[in-house]
Amino acid sequence: MAWDEFPFRKKPGGGFWLTRWHPSRWQLHWLNSQLTGAIAMVVALVWLVSGIYIVGPDQRGIVLRFGRHVASADPGVHWHWPYPFEQVLRPKVTEVQRLEIGFRTIDPGPPARYAQVASEALMLTGDENIIDINLAVQYRIIDPAEFLFRVRGLTETVKSASEASLREVIGRRQLDEALTAGKLEIQEETKTLLQSILNTYGAGLQVVAVQLQDVQPPKQVGDAFKDVASAREDKVRLINEADGYRRAIIPEVRGKVETILREAEAYREEKVRRAQGDAQRFLLTLGEYQTAKEITRKRLVLETLEEVLPQMDKFILENGAGANLLRILPLSPRDAQTAHDVPGATR
Repeated sequence: MAWDEFPFRKKPGGGFWLTRWHPSRWQLHWLNSQLTGAIAMVVALVWLVSGIYIVGPDQRGIVLRFGRHVASADPGVHWHWPYPFEQVLRPKVTEVQRLEIGFRTIDPGPPARYAQVASEALMLTGDENIIDINLAVQYRIIDPAEFLFRVRGLTETVKSASEASLREVIGRRQLDEALTAGKLEIQEETKTLLQSILNTYGAGLQVVAVQLQDVQPPKQVGDAFKDVASAREDKVRLINEADGYRRAIIPEVRGKVETILREAEAYREEKVRRAQGDAQRFLLTLGEYQTAKEITRKRLVLETLEEVLPQMDKFILENGAGANLLRILPLSPRDAQTAHDVPGATR
């Protein structure tokens, strides 16, 4: 360094004072190199710090190195080589996404407003009837890597797969099943078939729910379907009434039949026992008759008269009144007055 370039000068009385300093080229080069190094270190530090990333609780981190998947990251704080070496994608794996088939939500409301999409909603049933169906599909991500890289245009793919699954299930069902009691089975079959298709594609999605929003006949034939439905309801009502009558009358008839059978059995038993008793009595009487014929004959006559005479009208005629007997015949209760009119006749 030359003397005129030295920053300090000696005073006459002693000491030094600062003069104007003009640095040399090598000093400038040294200062520039130091400043450049400091800036480079700061830039490098900032670049390295930019590799810090946070994965949220509802996310999964997918680390790409030059566009290739090299690692996955769970929720928390992580670091990766900053751009342009690596980058991180953070899809939401807990968010349930919704897809609509046959309609679109215009305004969630309230009140909600919807627009029909006839090209998606009109489907053919197994009995060759047309039906209007609205379907809502809910799904979420279970494999972020497959979700991001295996299928292109995933939303449209899920939509097409959902529509195809529903059409296949409806094509195996009758119209009445889709309109009434078969809705739950249709939902479950559609969900199972859609999940199978997505697994085949490797979409990395799980079908959470498949819900039929509205199932009805096309508007053009709505009145005819209402008439048919009313006729079916009348048919079911009449069948139920007839079944109720049958259930009421059959037990009653069975009870009467059982009563008649029991009475017949009782009558048969009574007659058999009475006949057996009469036979036994006859045999006893026969034995007595064979022992004492005359006495037994008289006893039988008297017993018979005791049974017969109290049940008949009796007329006592005086001697000689037999000639007038024809006047009082037949001897019936209505001719009692006539008997009183016959001379010599006493009842």
